[in-house]
Amino acid sequence: MSEHTQNQDQTKPHQPLSEAKTKDFLTVLIEGQMFGIPILQVQDVLGELKVTRIPLAPPQVSGSLNLRGRIVTAIDVRKCLGLPPMDVSDNEKRMSVVVNHDDELYSLIIDNVGDVLPLQNKDFEPNPATLDIIWKSISLGVYRLDGKILVVLDVPKLLLSLQHPN
Repeated sequence: MSEHTQNQDQTKPHQPLSEAKTKDFLTVLIEGQMFGIPILQVQDVLGELKVTRIPLAPPQVSGSLNLRGRIVTAIDVRKCLGLPPMDVSDNEKRMSVVVNHDDELYSLIIDNVGDVLPLQNKDFEPNPATLDIIWKSISLGVYRLDGKILVVLDVPKLLLSLQHPN
């Protein structure tokens, strides 16, 4: 009996540790730069939808949209990052990632959606000193991936920056 208990003790601690070694991120592209949104914050990925302008809203707020009966605030992430508007051709439609923050849904309008990547926690790095100050204010840090940098978006800070502009 003690041998059986000993075997259980040896196997149980390893499973939770292996699960905690990685985090999954939905990758999105904005102006050719790869960003990661923690997958646990993602509710939906949408193609381009009709957005209704909201009078007197901050410039980063594109408007609102109706998502299965819920009103969702649409945020133009390019404007949040200080980037120029995307030249939208007929072949390239912008997409959006719906995130949940404080029981409210927000549609983050981005250029394109990539894959879901499981990334090792040990590879996570703080923001580089050379990262734009606006980007630093809404980023948790970065991952270096085969010559590219994935900037991890801090969704709560991104949304908070709309309420309290710098």
